[in-house]
Amino acid sequence: MLMSFLDKEDSHMPTLHHTFELTNEEINKLKDITHKGANESARTIMHAHILLLSNDSDLNDKKMTNKEIAKLFDISQTTVNQVRKTYATQGLDAALQRKTRITPPQASKITGDFEAHVIAMLVGPAPKGRARWTVRLLTEKAIERKYIVTISHTAVADMLNTNEVKPHLSAYWCTPKEQDAEFVFNMEDILNVYSMPYDPDVPVICMDEKPQQLLDELFARINEKPAIFGADDEIIKHGKPRRIDSEYVRCGTSCIFMFTEPLGGWRHVVARKSRKKEDFAILMRELREVYFPKPKKIIIVSDNLNTHSKATFYEAFSPKIAFELANIFEFHHTPIHGSWLNIAESELACLTTQCLGDLRINRIEELNEMLGAWESDRNSRQKGVNWQFTIDDARIKLKRLYPTPIFNE
Repeated sequence: MLMSFLDKEDSHMPTLHHTFELTNEEINKLKDITHKGANESARTIMHAHILLLSNDSDLNDKKMTNKEIAKLFDISQTTVNQVRKTYATQGLDAALQRKTRITPPQASKITGDFEAHVIAMLVGPAPKGRARWTVRLLTEKAIERKYIVTISHTAVADMLNTNEVKPHLSAYWCTPKEQDAEFVFNMEDILNVYSMPYDPDVPVICMDEKPQQLLDELFARINEKPAIFGADDEIIKHGKPRRIDSEYVRCGTSCIFMFTEPLGGWRHVVARKSRKKEDFAILMRELREVYFPKPKKIIIVSDNLNTHSKATFYEAFSPKIAFELANIFEFHHTPIHGSWLNIAESELACLTTQCLGDLRINRIEELNEMLGAWESDRNSRQKGVNWQFTIDDARIKLKRLYPTPIFNE
């Protein structure tokens, strides 16, 4: 049963308000959806709730206003009103799905010619006095050059995103020079190490390190808003993510050291206050005495930092201990611009995504607790690495890096 009336308080823009009373059959159908809606979408369940709560029948003791319903489901009042309007004008099924457009779609202002003009501007030089193009600048210039009468910068941004064009980002690649014998030698050396079969008596350990700031919150974080669940724990409305204030307090710095055995599915990660020679030496001795006390040789893959040297052992320990460590470890260094050859770098990327994220940690002790928890969980899952890139692949795909031999066979 449908009723509508015009609000004439504002004679310039009358607003059409829709009131309705659900029939018993419709109420029962909606209750079935909200209580048993296993096969219904979250949108359909939410729309059923809106219709039940906004039913204008005198028997509805749970009647709520549009504002109250919008606040309950964390949606706009316009959405609530549109659901009511769709029911009043098109019926129950249309209100539950709300797929049918009430008004015909408007033709887009953006044409192929306009896209071509904007992208042509973007790939060209920026105007004098500007370091680069921005979305707002592109919009202004497009209107100024009469490519279009009027358009918002958000519409231009959507167009660029659709075409995967992002003027605010710059991509950089660290590539070696062509015919670089030094790069090729170190690369093939690392690839040869990775091609070796797993041998517990000669473990291959990749190590890398990354700086990590210790930060504290200046203001307390705002917890996320909880989600709204429907039947069978189906999410009707997703919760809002927590917010972080841009201000923070610096509490010092630290360095995270990553050691991983790709074929063994093992890794060890620890944070120290610095990454000096003594830090490296202490961790390498711990690697030998605590984690790999039995092997007679341990292969280490690392970058060519000045601390990653056997000479570091002699600066940190007595000659006897330094000699023993120097004979245990066999170093293989990745070339400059070849950090992608170090599997430990991939492990650090996983650590950053899975463990650190956007958290602000103010003490190195707390940081090590988190690193230890991540390490234990990842080791228990036996996450290994199946390296596929071989020397034969390199000689084909990276042929430009190989120098022309002086002597031909």
